[in-house]
Amino acid sequence: MSIRERLEQQEYQILAPWAAHAAETAGRDAPATPDDLRTEYQRDRDRIIHCKSFRRLKFKTQVFLSPEGDHYRTRLTHTLEVAQVARTLARSLRLNEDLTEAIALGHDLGHTPYGHIGERTLNELLPEGFRHNEQSLRVVEVLENRGTGLNLTKEVRQGILSHSGSVQPETAEAECVRRADRIAYLNHDLDDALRAGILKPFELPADCLRILGQTHGERINTMIRNIVSNSEGQPHLSMSEEVENAMNGLREFMFDRVYRDGWRDPEEARCDYVLRHLFEYYCAHPGEMPEEFVMIGYRDGTERSVCDFLSCMTDRYATRKFRDLFVPSAFPAF
Repeated sequence: MSIRERLEQQEYQILAPWAAHAAETAGRDAPATPDDLRTEYQRDRDRIIHCKSFRRLKFKTQVFLSPEGDHYRTRLTHTLEVAQVARTLARSLRLNEDLTEAIALGHDLGHTPYGHIGERTLNELLPEGFRHNEQSLRVVEVLENRGTGLNLTKEVRQGILSHSGSVQPETAEAECVRRADRIAYLNHDLDDALRAGILKPFELPADCLRILGQTHGERINTMIRNIVSNSEGQPHLSMSEEVENAMNGLREFMFDRVYRDGWRDPEEARCDYVLRHLFEYYCAHPGEMPEEFVMIGYRDGTERSVCDFLSCMTDRYATRKFRDLFVPSAFPAF
């Protein structure tokens, strides 16, 4: 018996009846020979961690653009926090932790430079619209490995797509990631906003904090424990009405005071300006993109390929390309 087979047997002994079992995966689009050491979901996790899109997350904005402080979150640290929360939920509820981790690590691979500012701009530029969860799926299916994708299992791909937006999760593991994403970003964005002075502690909604907790750790602990206590023995995740209402109240507060407030309007306008001009330039000069995106243009159209190219950029790369294309260079000395 291989190590993989032993791990698959252990899943049947340990996991809840409604948990996903690696031995019963719906499989990959391109068949792959089973690995002796790893289950299919473990292989997906490893493929995501080792892909270029995952490495680029460290230079993509979460909320604060190009922060000088070392402790502000990036898209990569957000992803790691989501994975940690999601794995805790999965382990506590006897779900498949490997599947949960793979979905969590891949859920934001398609996020744009400049965070949701970039997502909003590309959504306006691309005729069919742009949504980062759909782009994350496109990354693992089309863009990685020079157009061949990562060939992930159906369960991981569906979980990536359904971590936000209107598509609902098909597995309890994907539900863990959808819940964990909100828990993570609400709490770490609040923490960053306090660190940046955008919010003051006395401004936080007291009615929400009374239920969720006064500190960062207390709030995360309350949300996780509430989901576990309300979901044990159930095939779907849920929260108590009191905690869910408090969490939604905190989310509304964050949208009003951090995500949609005008404190970053000047920087948002600059980010929008950069992406719009890059989009226009590469639509007019598609041959200047890397070859893999040129090939996508032949198949899916120029606007689609340019959008793929821009969404793959990190903040600093997008800024540098704009500078190279549109900012005059100093005249060399002789």
